[in-house]
Amino acid sequence: MSVTQTDTIKISVVQDFKEITKMRLALSVVFSSVAGYLLGVETVSWSTLVLLAIGGYFMVGASNAYNQIIERDLDKLMDRTKNRPIPSGRMSVNTAFAIATLFTIAGISVLYTINPQTAMFGAISIFIYVSLYTPLKTKTPLSVFVGAIPGAIPFMLGWVAATNNFGIEPGTLFMVQFFWQFPHFWAIGWFLFDDYKKGGFFMLPTGKRDQGTAVQVIIYTVWTVVTSLIPVFGVTGKLYLTPVSGVIILLLGIILIRSAIRLYKVRDAKTAKQLMLMSVLYITLLQVIYVVDKFVRIWI
Repeated sequence: MSVTQTDTIKISVVQDFKEITKMRLALSVVFSSVAGYLLGVETVSWSTLVLLAIGGYFMVGASNAYNQIIERDLDKLMDRTKNRPIPSGRMSVNTAFAIATLFTIAGISVLYTINPQTAMFGAISIFIYVSLYTPLKTKTPLSVFVGAIPGAIPFMLGWVAATNNFGIEPGTLFMVQFFWQFPHFWAIGWFLFDDYKKGGFFMLPTGKRDQGTAVQVIIYTVWTVVTSLIPVFGVTGKLYLTPVSGVIILLLGIILIRSAIRLYKVRDAKTAKQLMLMSVLYITLLQVIYVVDKFVRIWI
């Protein structure tokens, strides 16, 4: 075997690993967990931060691998998923299952070294995503509600990792990311509607790209922004946001709401995709602003 062939195989294996664990999604989840940790911690422990990042990646990677095993036949039907490792035949179900199981055990073990509560919430996240959300996707639009629970855990998980405590602070972080997921995933469900339909997935609340769905997108977008601003009012314990940062988030929220209103008016795939991208920008900047706000207050 030539060097070129060997290198090609190595690249293929790495690419398949990235796809079976959905690397970009996993890294965004790790980012949320790290943000939550920095918000909750008094003195940063870099070893704990590394363990949280590794354990978080393992947990998300495991969930995604199990998901692709379960949906392998449906993935063959959709353009966006037919080239994934399992439906394309590049990876066997047994290999994917071994990766998922190894990641589950490793993830829970790594998170347990931080504290038991962090491991518990990580395990709950995998269970809900794989055992409830995944099978419900072909049954009911309520799957998005169920899927929003494990999707909202990472932001909260970071705080629990930092404090070994679940209270109003991580509960607020959970709410922010919970409500955010509805406009985000409904926007995805809108512009990928035809592809999802091939696989029999029900992602939109009314099952259609209609006025009812667009209205609900607006409502949940507003709730996302409102929830994001709760820490400004000093009612969420140690989780606090200064009025200046609150104004910045409000401005970002207005842009997000305008994107949702535009979807209501236009109702096309392009506008839905723009809303999805704006929602990603919103939650990312929100987490950065929360963290920066905290450390600026400490340093000043």
